Amino acid sequence: MEERMIKAGITCGDTNGIGCEVILKTFADAHITELCTPVIYGSTKAFAHYRKLLELPPVNMSTISRAEDAGGNRVNVINCIDEDLPIAPAKSTPQAGLAAFKALEEAVKDLKEGRIDVLLTAPINKHNIQSENFRFPGHTEYLEEQFGDSRHKALMILMNERIRVALVTGHIPLSQVASALTTEDITAKLVIFNQSLKKDFRIIRPCIAVLALNPHAGENGLLGTEEQEIIAPAIAEAEKQGVMSFGPYSADGFFGSHTFDKFDGILAMYHDQGLIPFKTLAMEDGVNYTAGLPIVRTSPAHGTAYDIAGQNKASEDSFRQALYTAIDIFRNRASYKEATAHPLRKQYVNKGNDNVKLDLTKDEGSNA
Repeated sequence: MEERMIKAGITCGDTNGIGCEVILKTFADAHITELCTPVIYGSTKAFAHYRKLLELPPVNMSTISRAEDAGGNRVNVINCIDEDLPIAPAKSTPQAGLAAFKALEEAVKDLKEGRIDVLLTAPINKHNIQSENFRFPGHTEYLEEQFGDSRHKALMILMNERIRVALVTGHIPLSQVASALTTEDITAKLVIFNQSLKKDFRIIRPCIAVLALNPHAGENGLLGTEEQEIIAPAIAEAEKQGVMSFGPYSADGFFGSHTFDKFDGILAMYHDQGLIPFKTLAMEDGVNYTAGLPIVRTSPAHGTAYDIAGQNKASEDSFRQALYTAIDIFRNRASYKEATAHPLRKQYVNKGNDNVKLDLTKDEGSNA
């Protein structure tokens, strides 16, 4: 299969955070534009401000009016933000929230129209971005509303080369987690996770660990019954649907004993259960990936980092890895689609009065 240059749509995120800084640092390496054609949705004014403030090396940026005009071997920028935008590093402002939304809105529009191939989002501030047009806890929920349907539900996966953690519940208060868990939802998340591991990461037979909700996995009901009544039945149901999942495991022992190294993916019941160990292990190169949708979207695993914004202290490693991951997943999906486009059919031949089935998916030398 011939590979083509992938158009990577990139949103600037909160203009008072570290988004512009990590974007500039990433594309200071001219070799990056040999891997993809970047199309940044943001403000050239903001990028010029941070390049000068932080004394960063110049980046070959070209202003374009539409994604179709994006050229190769350069960084293309679509100005979709009011040039009167005040730049105030380390401060949460309504203007920065509006700028983040405008960039996201324009990128999503182009993604729907096929003008870009993948989406990479720089961090937003979940508070200042709220408006009549954006009433979501984060990118994941917004993108599910834009691209999801009855067959496509979003699943948040935090990942690096060593570990992949998915979440059953996302950005909800801890007090609501137990009541939000259902066998049906956990089963659905396991099916989505399993399919993503196959299609997006090219793992033929994924093995998924499922974490418990309560300490010590409930101690046979002494510390809670969710494991027996909700989680274990979900694992059993997912097995009927072809998912190899195991558990529920007590989270502390699971990570403390490095059992996580034995699995292709880990399904956590709630946000901090999965993200605290993940970020301890993978903060520098961690990637947030939105699985389950027909589009590819990644982001760095960190937030706006106001505490270091405008100080030239931000590392671009996570952002760069998010870009690499988006490119890899886009290509993996194309390969998976090509490989499964024409599966072998079951063949039958008449033998007397019986139909004998020949399974052509088996090895001829197999004794099975």
